Amino acid sequence: MKLKIIKDNNPKIRKKSVDVPLPLSAEDKDLIDSMFNYLVKSQDEEYAMKHNIRAGVGLAAIQVGFPKRMFVIYYQKGDEIVQYKLVNPKIIETSVRKVALQDGEGCLSVDKEHQGYVHRYYKIVMQAYDVIQGKDITIVASGYDAIVLQHEYDHLAGTLFYDHIVYDAPFVKLPNEEII
Repeated sequence: MKLKIIKDNNPKIRKKSVDVPLPLSAEDKDLIDSMFNYLVKSQDEEYAMKHNIRAGVGLAAIQVGFPKRMFVIYYQKGDEIVQYKLVNPKIIETSVRKVALQDGEGCLSVDKEHQGYVHRYYKIVMQAYDVIQGKDITIVASGYDAIVLQHEYDHLAGTLFYDHIVYDAPFVKLPNEEII
């Protein structure tokens, strides 16, 4: 399946995504596999340059025009590969403590840079069906891992990362926040 990233000027990106029936249909399986392959290839510098695409660590179905509650994650963290193909995710627990990336966040659907801290929960517990493992899973994530999951999860509600930036005070650290 050929995928095209839709940008934040397209009203479709703000559409709320709907639950995906399980077991996955052949069409939905093809979609999530294509999204995952796109993400992996986006991190190959040679491939990315040849196809004029930016590297990403996560991709939600709505970003390729499908308002379905699923997203993929793929990145290297030390010696470990963090990878998920999540369907119908739900955040069931969050910390009081907050976290933000020092250099802010970016998004494959957002070409313009938005400066400022994107305040997120430092720790989350998420439940979802993971296509890679073929079962329902519970993810306990903190720090960067939690940021990536929340960024993609936001897409399912039509929320973009820059919606979290306080533009009157873009680099003000919250009292209970860690900047990483």
